[in-house]
Amino acid sequence: MTVVNWGVLGAANFARQHMARAIHEAEGARLYALATPHPDKAGGFRAFCPDLKLHDSYESLLADPAIEAVYVPLPNTLHVEWTLKAIAAGKHVLTEKPVAMRAEEIDGLIAARDDAGLLVAEAYMIVHHPQWQRARALVAEGAIGRVLHADAHFSYDNRADPGNIRNRPETGGGSIPDIGVYTYGSVRWVTGAEPVALRSRILREGGVDVFAQVVAEMEGPHGRFSYHAMTSMRLPPRQEVVFQGETGLIRLTAPFNAGLFGEAQLHMLRPGKPDQVERFPGVRQYRNQVEAFCRSLRTGATYPWSLEDARGTQAMIDRILAADSPLVPA
Repeated sequence: MTVVNWGVLGAANFARQHMARAIHEAEGARLYALATPHPDKAGGFRAFCPDLKLHDSYESLLADPAIEAVYVPLPNTLHVEWTLKAIAAGKHVLTEKPVAMRAEEIDGLIAARDDAGLLVAEAYMIVHHPQWQRARALVAEGAIGRVLHADAHFSYDNRADPGNIRNRPETGGGSIPDIGVYTYGSVRWVTGAEPVALRSRILREGGVDVFAQVVAEMEGPHGRFSYHAMTSMRLPPRQEVVFQGETGLIRLTAPFNAGLFGEAQLHMLRPGKPDQVERFPGVRQYRNQVEAFCRSLRTGATYPWSLEDARGTQAMIDRILAADSPLVPA
């Protein structure tokens, strides 16, 4: 399989710490170039990729004929603009989540993707992790019977970093854009269900949501179930997802930052049967994501998270934001 040359738009910390490294190390990929108007920021990338080519503008990188695929880790409000520009330049594109701030914006990305015949996707890495692939397979085969309830929780505390883009409304900050895509999209992906009714309670600081609670009824191929989710940027770190079925439950530990938050594990508990624990140490989900993208380009293999999948999660987010309602006093 010939190597895919990648370019990265912007020297984001997340790109330096995770995705650029994953591209550099992934089979079938080559970290070829970085675009940043701040050359001093390139040092952290060249520390592990000394031959990295440097462009002083995003436009220059997109015009580089040696680059086949582009990774976009820019602030959320810039994702659509630069994804469209990359498509127009003839590049395949992997854009950080959320790929857009509203569901209807993704329609334009889908149309541009189809017109250009390129692979364009949201960087939703968890679907490339065997913990989630196993959970999806177990639910599909009825290992815990029909799902009756699911809950997902993801929190961290970044109040000490007010300049962080997640704390700034002009960059599309907030817990919902940052981590709601995980608590909502992961349950959608495992069950194939969509919300048919929901309500939410959202607390904001400085124009961004810092706490969001969602209660919903989800309906999919195997019927309807209740769903509860919580995201926060003002609570101690917590990550957990649980699927409860007619005959048992599946609990996922470290479901989103596997290996960083803790060891990714899948616990299946069924009355009358031994508890089943599956562990997934050492899995590199960002590298898996890059390798899946490259395989799709070279072999035509189906990429597991399409723009249509991303649109479904964003449509749910749009509904959650619109359904925000205060608590009724007792």
